[in-house]
Amino acid sequence: MTNLIIGAIIIGGIIYLFANSKKTNKISQPEKNLVEEIKTDINSESAQNDGLTYSQRLIKTKELYPFAKWRGNFFEYEMEQYTEENCNEAKSIFDNLISKLISLGENGNRTKKEKCFEIAIKSLNKLNEKDEGIIETDEREDLCELIDQITIASGLNPEDYADGDGISDLWREW
Repeated sequence: MTNLIIGAIIIGGIIYLFANSKKTNKISQPEKNLVEEIKTDINSESAQNDGLTYSQRLIKTKELYPFAKWRGNFFEYEMEQYTEENCNEAKSIFDNLISKLISLGENGNRTKKEKCFEIAIKSLNKLNEKDEGIIETDEREDLCELIDQITIASGLNPEDYADGDGISDLWREW
């Protein structure tokens, strides 16, 4: 029951944010609060104690995907790099990462999990090379935060990588 209520609150918040988005790339305070709430829920022991499995924690990180926002920028700000193809490719990279991490399991080999992240981050490098400008400052922050949250959900600690900067900093070129 608690999971349903939390899920409804999060989904309602996301719908509210999309319906009330502003003409700016800056994140408003309500959006920051919602992102923080989702991150806290993913990270918290209560999320684990509320019965979320390893797979569910990883799938929950999809709520932080920024790709719909990027796609909105294509239309709203005529940012041509955010084509449906580019946004779908970025989303697919993360869907594959999450799928592979789920397959490895909660107690899966750490090195194999790290290899999954390496493949995903190098794939993002290729996407950025293909259409330079797809990963600019705001997008870089979105992706690094998303990768950190997936890292945590997979049972790894982002602070254990690249002098605390996160696993993405081991391979990213953006």
